[in-house]
Amino acid sequence: MSRSSTSIITSFPQKIYRPASSSSPLLPTSRWSEQRADVSASVAFNPSGNFDLSLYDDEEDSSKVAPPVPPTEGRFEVVIDNDAIRRLDLSPFQVATGITSPFSAEPKEYLEHTIGFSINYTREDPGDPRELSEFPDIRLWFVRLDATYPWLPVLLDWRAGELARYAAMLVPHQMNMRMGVVFNPEALELFIMNKVMVVYTWLKKHDVPKPRLKTSDMARMLGFGIGNELFDLIDQHPLDPS
Repeated sequence: MSRSSTSIITSFPQKIYRPASSSSPLLPTSRWSEQRADVSASVAFNPSGNFDLSLYDDEEDSSKVAPPVPPTEGRFEVVIDNDAIRRLDLSPFQVATGITSPFSAEPKEYLEHTIGFSINYTREDPGDPRELSEFPDIRLWFVRLDATYPWLPVLLDWRAGELARYAAMLVPHQMNMRMGVVFNPEALELFIMNKVMVVYTWLKKHDVPKPRLKTSDMARMLGFGIGNELFDLIDQHPLDPS
């Protein structure tokens, strides 16, 4: 990006992003899998742009990734299976959340209770070692979900890692046994910028308090800081999100 954009979006220099609060866990990616192995993965990006990382990295890493955090109590749980995935059927999401249309959601209730996913996916080959975010058909289902509800990331159960796992469905990445999900940094940046613009406008439309703070917190969970300059630009040229 150009120098003029550095004050708008700043990627954190750490190889593995840690939330601002030391009590907050790293974002795990293993809860959507069937817990086949005791591997806790974290949101990560490689600021050097070297996306060709080995699956097994012998480099010692003194940081310890926190185990997955239990889902938030009372959250809306969306359960999908092979059949829904194969048919690109979004009805499990609509039934679980009550959001039948992109224009029918009132964010305040969902921001309080949050939304999470359980994927009951049966592999054709039981020995297939791929994570769920590496299956094209699962990713396609999430592509359709995101295209229909583009503001959805702000309503997810961030604390339990749902935002990281959602991003993994939509952003190119590699799996690394030590670092976990390693996103392509440029693709992740574009994803974040897109969601910041969509979410901020949507929250403002629904009069959610402190929409800048909520949107910035979402971006920070994936390792990016957002400057007020970007929000100022959006406010200067508003669009109707409907």
